[in-house]
Amino acid sequence: MKIMKVSDTAGHLEIVQGDITKQQVDAIVNAANKSLLGGGGVDGAIHRAAGPELLEECRKIGGCETGQVKITKGYNLPAENVIHTVGPVYGQENGREEKLLVSCYHNSLKLVEQQGLNSVAFPAISTGVYGYPKEKAARIAICAVKEVFKQTDWGIAVVFVLFDEENASIYRRLLESLE
Repeated sequence: MKIMKVSDTAGHLEIVQGDITKQQVDAIVNAANKSLLGGGGVDGAIHRAAGPELLEECRKIGGCETGQVKITKGYNLPAENVIHTVGPVYGQENGREEKLLVSCYHNSLKLVEQQGLNSVAFPAISTGVYGYPKEKAARIAICAVKEVFKQTDWGIAVVFVLFDEENASIYRRLLESLE
C-alpha cells in the first residue's frame, strides 16, 4: 500500500488505499443516499461497522439533499463522527453534477471546521453506483480540498481513503500533477 502525503500551512492532504471504516480521524465522510438509511458500497460498510445506533440516529435526523451534509456520532467506528453527504448521480442533475460534487466536499469541510475537528477522511464520492467518472470525480475532490486550504489557515488533515488500487492510483497521479 502506497501512501502519498502533501502538506502546507493550510492543511495536510494524504491519499491512502484502504478501508475508511478503520481510519483514526475525527470524522469520516459517508457517501450516502438521500434517505441516510444505509445502502451499498461505502454507505453500507459504514453502517455495518458503526452498528445499529447509526441507523437509529439517521432515522431521527431525516434525509439529506444532494450536495448537503448531516453529522452523526461514529458509534463503533474509530472516528467519533460521521459526516453524511449525498453526491450527485452522474447525468441526472441537469448539468449541475460538478457544482453539487464540489458542494459535498466544501460543505463537509465547513462542518468539520464548525465542529472544531482536526482531521477527516473522504471516500471517492459518487463514483460507485452513482456513476461519476472516476478521473473527473478525483480532480474535483482534490481541487475542492485545495481550494478550502487556500481560503483558510486552520491546518486540517484530510485523508482520501480509496478502497481499490485503481482509485488510489488516479488520486495519486492527479495530486502529483496538481502540485
